[in-house]
Amino acid sequence: MGVFFFFFFTLFGSVLMLLSIIYIYYQTGTTNFEILLTINFSKNEQLILWVAFFLSFASKVPMVPFHVWLPEAHVEASTTGSVILAGILLKLGTYGLLRFLFPLFPLACFYYAPLVYSLSVVGILYSSITAIRQSDFKRIIAYTSIAHMNLVIVGLFSFHIISVEGAILQSISHGFVSSALFLLIGVVYDRFHTRMVKYYGGLAHVMPLYVFLFLFFTLANIGFPGTSSFVGEFLILLGSFNVNIPITILSSISMILGGCYSLWLFNRIAYGNLKVQYLNNFFFDLSNREVYYLSPLFLCTLFFGIYPEIFLDYMHLSTQLIIEYINV
Repeated sequence: MGVFFFFFFTLFGSVLMLLSIIYIYYQTGTTNFEILLTINFSKNEQLILWVAFFLSFASKVPMVPFHVWLPEAHVEASTTGSVILAGILLKLGTYGLLRFLFPLFPLACFYYAPLVYSLSVVGILYSSITAIRQSDFKRIIAYTSIAHMNLVIVGLFSFHIISVEGAILQSISHGFVSSALFLLIGVVYDRFHTRMVKYYGGLAHVMPLYVFLFLFFTLANIGFPGTSSFVGEFLILLGSFNVNIPITILSSISMILGGCYSLWLFNRIAYGNLKVQYLNNFFFDLSNREVYYLSPLFLCTLFFGIYPEIFLDYMHLSTQLIIEYINV
C-alpha cells in the first residue's frame, strides 16, 4: 500500500509539472533555465504554473494532505530504504521549491504564501500529535519527519534570509538525525524482529551504548542546543518572527510536542524492566559495524550544532541573491 501511495502521489505531481514544462517550452521556445530566469511570466501564468510545480514538490516534502504515503512507505521499506527516503528523497521537495519555484514564479510565491503557511502549520501540529499515539517505531519517526519538513517550508516561505538559511540547514540536519534514528530502529529490529514499542523496555540495562546514541539523536530530533537541529529550528523561527508572528508561535508548538513524543518514546524503550517474555535473549550492544556507520552521523550532528558557520558562510551569498531576486 505504501508503494502504491508513493507511486500515485509522485506520478500525479510529476505529470502536472511535465505539462507545465511543455507549456513553458511552447510559450518561450526553450527550457534553458538561465534563459527562463530572464522571462517575466504574466500574473495568471505564474499563478497556474506555480500550482503545478508546487503540487509536485509538496508531495515530496511531504505536506498535508499529500503526506499519507510517507508513514506507509517507511513501514514497508527496509532500513536502507527508510534511510534513503529520509536522507535524500524528502530533500528533493525543498530543493525544488527553492531552486525552481522561487526564481521562476516570485509573484505567485508571495500570492500563495498564506496558503502554504496554513498547510505547513496544519502539517506540523497534525503530524506531531499523531506521532504521540503511534505504536510502531517507524511510524513515529515518519510523522516526526513530516513535522520537521513542514517547519522547513515555513522557513522557506518567510522569504527572510535568516529563515531561508535556517530551512536549508534544518533540511540537512534532518537527513543526519532522521537517518540515524531509522538505523537505530533497524539495529533492534535485526535482533528482536519487531518494531512495536510495547514489546521494549529496560534496554539501558543491557545496551548502554545503543541507549546513549538513541538519547543523543532523540534530543537532536527535538532541537536540543548543541545539535544541528537546534541551529536550523532557531534560525527558522527567528527569521519567520520578523515576517509573521502568529505563524511563528504556532510553528514553535512543534518543539513542545516534539519533546512529548520523543522523550516518551525514549523513556518507554530505555527504562523499566526488560520484557523477556516478548523478546529473545539477544541483548548485546552495538557491534563494531554498527558503531562505524552511526559515528559519522553522530559527529556531523554534533559538529554542525557547535560550528554551523561552515555551512552558513557558504550559503549566505547565494541565499541573499535568491531573496533579493524574488523581492524585486
